[in-house]
Amino acid sequence: MWIIGFLFHEMAFGLLSVFLPLYITGSLGGSLIDIGIMAALANFVGVPFSFFWGYLCDKTRRYRIYILLSFSAMTVLLFLFSLTNILVILIAVYSVIAVFHVAHEAPKNVLISESYSQNEWKKGFASYEALTELGWLSGLILGFVLFGYGFNGTTLILLCSALNLIAFVTALLFVKDPILIFERRLVGIERTLSFAHKGISLASQALDGLQIKENLRRENLSIFCAGLLLFSLTASMLFTPLPVFFSTNLGIPRNLVFGIFALNTTGSFLGYVLAGKMAQKLDGRTVIKRANLVRGILPWIFLSTVIWFSVFTLTLSVIALIIMGMTYGFFLISTLSLSMELIPEGKAGLFNALVGLGGASGCYIGSYMAENYGFPILFIIVSIGFFLSFIAFKTFAK
Repeated sequence: MWIIGFLFHEMAFGLLSVFLPLYITGSLGGSLIDIGIMAALANFVGVPFSFFWGYLCDKTRRYRIYILLSFSAMTVLLFLFSLTNILVILIAVYSVIAVFHVAHEAPKNVLISESYSQNEWKKGFASYEALTELGWLSGLILGFVLFGYGFNGTTLILLCSALNLIAFVTALLFVKDPILIFERRLVGIERTLSFAHKGISLASQALDGLQIKENLRRENLSIFCAGLLLFSLTASMLFTPLPVFFSTNLGIPRNLVFGIFALNTTGSFLGYVLAGKMAQKLDGRTVIKRANLVRGILPWIFLSTVIWFSVFTLTLSVIALIIMGMTYGFFLISTLSLSMELIPEGKAGLFNALVGLGGASGCYIGSYMAENYGFPILFIIVSIGFFLSFIAFKTFAK
């Protein structure tokens, strides 16, 4: 029940995800580079605060207060966002929004991990992500409908502020701090004991003269972080300018662009649902590798749309977006579960900081490349980026 508030929050940001690029380029006369600067600056500002909020909630062992702070601050800031159409001021306000946007991420991850036993973490994260993805999808559908009826940008931003107000009220009523906080610590102890047991077992085999076929190797957190950073950077490079690609380069009406991305979100929702149902059978390390491999192949479909644009290639692009959404659902559930195992207590914000850092770099790089070198070059680079992320996770998961 405590997740309901997050649904309304995601509804607001689902609407903003497609609305802002179209609003900046269509109504304010901005460019793809302006979009990239706004998104990159916001993400870069959010990185140190991801660490800060994550450290603070683990230190105080209080989580509810940071979720309430996040939703209330975004209610006020989005209202201020609606009061101006000066691009520089909008960029500044959006950067401040990022500071408080990340405040609920680490507490939310901890609440989920402390609400389930370790072998049910995938199921818990999948349930959360599936519900909030419905919120994101609802926001895209809302944008599709309201854009179709000609609602202006100010009205849509005020609506996003109102949705965060509802999220705050709902969180105030339903979010509670856990009475006992021990699950992540237990998992850390179990991992250490398991590693020590394996070492003793291999040493015993060696002393008995038996041939050892296994390596005593602890999973490398640094390689995991590098793969996560690469994935986030590459995904952001692709998705930040993609609404403009469909709207401007392919001439798709703006309200239909919302519809296209609603299908991508539907794919993510299906991915979360399937990941939840298959949670006990899923090998997270294998899932992560396959998700990157699939995402490395799919950008070539977008490239074919640029070269041979037709209804057929557009349909293939939409299908590619749906598949990307599904693979992301499996990827996120697996990486979130693994991060709760690998990242020590007190550093709960590391996961979101890495995602934010990759997202920040990708926002600007993707927009800059699309503006100056064209979308074909961008799609090729994105494909390479996903393959590099695949290599990193393959190395980590050996």
